[in-house]
Amino acid sequence: MKKLLVLALIAFTGYTANAQFTAGVSGGLPIGDAGDLATFSIAVDLGYLFDLSDTFKAGPIAGFSHSFGDDITILGTTFPVEDVQFLPVGAGARFSASDAFTLGADLGYAVGINEGNDGGFYYSPRVQYSISDLIDLVLAYRGVSRDGGSWDIISFGFEFGID
Repeated sequence: MKKLLVLALIAFTGYTANAQFTAGVSGGLPIGDAGDLATFSIAVDLGYLFDLSDTFKAGPIAGFSHSFGDDITILGTTFPVEDVQFLPVGAGARFSASDAFTLGADLGYAVGINEGNDGGFYYSPRVQYSISDLIDLVLAYRGVSRDGGSWDIISFGFEFGID
């Protein structure tokens, strides 16, 4: 076990020269089932993407999303809806389609943070537009597939590369 840990550490540190930390922040609108229960969402994302070629990067990602609950009215009675939080953990990939545009996707599992939220499969396809060497505008669809439905958000924000 020690040999495996040392080998993994050496492999990881060997790739650090060709990797980039990313940090993102975005706001979004819940849609579908989520749109019936929440009004607005915010998210933060962290990644460590390795250069696998001149146009392709991939690596681990993690984040946090918070959707603000709305009030719903059923038969004339109004009920408050609790806020919904997820902690997505998985892998991200980015393909540079041109100098300005990047296509990407994050896949993994979103751990449900709030009470009664079991989480589910997380997916987030995205399009990024580079406004500088280290700042991208990001338009993303964020979805969590859960038993009996999904929690979906359209988000817009920034991703910062940290060399």
